[in-house]
Amino acid sequence: MAAITHAWHDLVHDMRDEFHDIATITKVDAARQAYLALWITLFALPLLFGVDKFIAVMSGSWEMYLASWVTTALPGTAATAVMTIGVVEILLAIAVLTMPRIGGDLLAVWMVLVAVSLFSVGGFVELGVAALALGVCALAMARMSRVYHHQEG
Repeated sequence: MAAITHAWHDLVHDMRDEFHDIATITKVDAARQAYLALWITLFALPLLFGVDKFIAVMSGSWEMYLASWVTTALPGTAATAVMTIGVVEILLAIAVLTMPRIGGDLLAVWMVLVAVSLFSVGGFVELGVAALALGVCALAMARMSRVYHHQEG
């Protein structure tokens, strides 16, 4: 139990430091500003997309973006697949927020899978390229987190 309490304390402390730097962004060096911008963006986008899989504000039909092999690979209907993908995206957002190095790597892999799906559908090549670009940004953020993510120790 003490290990869990210590881990929670570290997480809260790290987040407090990160959000302090965001609030005073003009006072941190340019490289840390770039890291923080990537970190917040790569947290917010998967969270927004994941939540939208359930409320459908940004896209009325997320199913049209799914390749047939995705709906075949996941159990249930296309709507169930979209909701499953939404849960994965929300979990990835939490991973990026709390563990940027690991979360960034996981998000990069996810974005490659998203790009492959979009390329497979046809007609969404530009979105596939954008997904690949976000994957590269996620990798960059993960590497930058080794230097710029506040950690005790």
